[in-house]
Amino acid sequence: MVTEPGRGPVPGADGRLRCPWAVSSPEYLGYHDDEWGRPIRDDVGVFERLCLEGFQSGLSWLTILRKRENFRAAFDGFRIETVAGYGAADVARLLADRGIVRNRAKIEATIRNARAALELPAGLAALVWGYAEQARDGKAPAQTLDDLAAATAESKALAGELKRAGFAFAGPVTVYSTMQACGVVDDHLAGCFRHGAWT
Repeated sequence: MVTEPGRGPVPGADGRLRCPWAVSSPEYLGYHDDEWGRPIRDDVGVFERLCLEGFQSGLSWLTILRKRENFRAAFDGFRIETVAGYGAADVARLLADRGIVRNRAKIEATIRNARAALELPAGLAALVWGYAEQARDGKAPAQTLDDLAAATAESKALAGELKRAGFAFAGPVTVYSTMQACGVVDDHLAGCFRHGAWT
């Protein structure tokens, strides 16, 4: 059901229709088929995705995917309590780590966000998933990539709540990407074999 060449679902090598971005590299294919949009409901999983989406800002997501295992090693598996305890020596260590994106502001934001996450009464995952019903209410499946928003009213509201809680590098676009990655919304295109698979 390709509604626009290169913009709607396209068949992969196995003949199954996928979101068109999924077939551009093996890393994207695996991420699309096995992870993107699969519900993540634990604090560490949501924190990791929020952090990686923040690191992706201004870069290709493929860059982040290729460095993801390095990020996990560098940030102790994104365990929130551990990252929250990082100090100046950890910042220096991370800035010297060629395996990750060495951006001081993003590294410091990750540490700040871990500290802020510890202060959330019900936890980060509960806060993010608290927007699921509103985000899905009456939303028709996207037919093409052009139908997908970069940010929504819900991601703007959640970004505002995170900002008030002390988070950084968590604007509406980063937050919406996190919502997509964690399955809070299902933005696999209509016709993609993964659309509705995990809901």
